[in-house]
Amino acid sequence: MDLGLQHKRVIVTGGTKGIGRAIADTFADEGANVAICARAADEVAEAVAALSAKGVTATGRALDVADGPALQAWVGDVATELGGIDVVVANVSALAIGGDEASWKASFDVDIMGAVRLVDAAMAHLERSDAPAILTISSVSGREIDFAAGPYGACKAALIHYTQGLANQLAAKGIRANTVSPGNTYFPGGVWNQIETGDPALYSSALALNPTGRMGTPQEMANAVVFLASPRASFVTGANLVVDGALTRGVQL
Repeated sequence: MDLGLQHKRVIVTGGTKGIGRAIADTFADEGANVAICARAADEVAEAVAALSAKGVTATGRALDVADGPALQAWVGDVATELGGIDVVVANVSALAIGGDEASWKASFDVDIMGAVRLVDAAMAHLERSDAPAILTISSVSGREIDFAAGPYGACKAALIHYTQGLANQLAAKGIRANTVSPGNTYFPGGVWNQIETGDPALYSSALALNPTGRMGTPQEMANAVVFLASPRASFVTGANLVVDGALTRGVQL
């Protein structure tokens, strides 16, 4: 299926590894021009080079999304460089699961305010787009109480609420807003790879909870994100798409 993303202009935060990288790659494979950010300059440069090799315009910057002025300036620069913005994907997370105040602050500043600032900075450009879409990346930890209950789970739940509020508020402007909530996602160097090595008991118990017998891949999460962001999902807004291989058991009404 042609998703209608050729020449669309897309921003992905946290776009150098894992789910964010798969999202950026998949947009580029669909012919979209892509801008990414992450904190490590060398990783940004590598990802931009790989995206450009797909024949699209790609750009990136090393920054921390908790730095509001830096994020706002970057979004403005992206809009100038790409000639506008059609899609924003708030993917980056602090991955803070501790119960200390620093973890709460990091989760709020990165997971929540990183998304809010991204959307606010891009809004004027989205309003001028002919196919505008906002995507936020939450987690099944925002839907159920699990080992990440605390700042991570609470902020991921708040992100779903924020996004569904945007969908309602922006529908009249034709701007869609949706969330994707990944289940446990495994990739080399990722959180579950680290847990597999550092806490094999936790890894084994988490793996045993999934009736598919495996964890998800970044590409499986990216497929959901890119479809929801595309014009092919033109009447889908305010949704929270759970991509977890039947890990969670709650009924989403």
